[in-house]
Amino acid sequence: MSSKPINIVVVGGSLASLFTSIILKRLGHNITILERSPTSLLQTQGAGIVAGSYTQDFFNQYDRTHTPIAVSSKLRQYLDKSGKVIDKDEREQRMTSWDLLYNVLRANFDGGGSREYCPLPPEQQQGGGTVEGEARYEVDRIVVGVEKADDGMTVKYHKHGDDESVQSVSADLVIAADGASSSVRNLYEPTERKYAGYVAWRGTVNENVLSSKHPQAAKAFVEKFTFFHAQNIQILSYVIPGPKGTLKPGERLVNWVWYCNYAAESDEWRDLMTDINGKLNTTTLHAGKMRPEIWIKQKEYARQALPPQFADLVCETQEPFVQAITDSIADKNVFADDKVVAVGDAVAGFRPHTAASTTQAAYHALLLERVSKGEMSWDGWQDEVMSYARKMQRSGVEMGDRSQFGKHPLAS
Repeated sequence: MSSKPINIVVVGGSLASLFTSIILKRLGHNITILERSPTSLLQTQGAGIVAGSYTQDFFNQYDRTHTPIAVSSKLRQYLDKSGKVIDKDEREQRMTSWDLLYNVLRANFDGGGSREYCPLPPEQQQGGGTVEGEARYEVDRIVVGVEKADDGMTVKYHKHGDDESVQSVSADLVIAADGASSSVRNLYEPTERKYAGYVAWRGTVNENVLSSKHPQAAKAFVEKFTFFHAQNIQILSYVIPGPKGTLKPGERLVNWVWYCNYAAESDEWRDLMTDINGKLNTTTLHAGKMRPEIWIKQKEYARQALPPQFADLVCETQEPFVQAITDSIADKNVFADDKVVAVGDAVAGFRPHTAASTTQAAYHALLLERVSKGEMSWDGWQDEVMSYARKMQRSGVEMGDRSQFGKHPLAS
């Protein structure tokens, strides 16, 4: 990558895109993000995230709003079916939320995001007098093609409902940050996204609500990373920032993830993933889209299968959502004579047991800084990225298969 300012188009506008774009903008490059969503702000995914080391490194170095992003969990513990603690390990981990990270990143990239989460950062120049590049975050951009041009690359896109009016933008470099099903990566490296045979039910409950209604559940989960394993089941919980990113005790959210097996294309799976409008969703059933009878049935199952603390937490949840667990990994992530590269889940989609998806995206961005400064070649960057991806992907498969199809050593 040239150390001189170049024009970069980033396809996708979520966390991986923003990590990468902030660093490259600070180095003087002009960044245009093309996000397929028609809204100016991506909606909260309602999801908790473990803030891994690379994620923390990124925010420590690049967040000019200086916004605290995480809740500390100082104890990792396991319950048996009765709710008794059967194993524990004093290990500190830091937990955050998708919506807080997104809004802080938008503030740092283009001054976007909600000011309810964080202030705008002060305007600064890069050390040494290098002026930052331009930042553009464009929505309602469905990318349909990436082609070589005489002076670089051309990215073609259209708006929702207007696929006849294809527009284009030129770039010196194109970055695919459009997720595990990346359309840009698939132009160069078609990659299967394979269902793993189980899903993650997810949800959150306000900390004060849980404490007042179910004090024993709150005692088990607040500022603890708590697990329960049984045959074909794993559920875990931890506290994350609350609405608008608050870290105030009582106003935070207790986040839970419950893994349950559903055979691919089975009647049970199709019933689960069919939403209130009759649409079959293959990867995510969003909050607010679940059919009431499905949720009633799952809450009844929670009372039968889970420790009482977890059952209380699940049954107190108002808007659960479901994510199908999938595996995907490309063979490489640099294409078109170093003019197109993939980052984040577009390289490898990890099972969430690794807690590494967000930290992978931050890691890619931190390495790209070295490429931009001439400290690392594209070949070297690809070697590092793919080595990490293969390692974490294997780890996720091993953990998930043991949890859902094997025998966990702490299973009840």
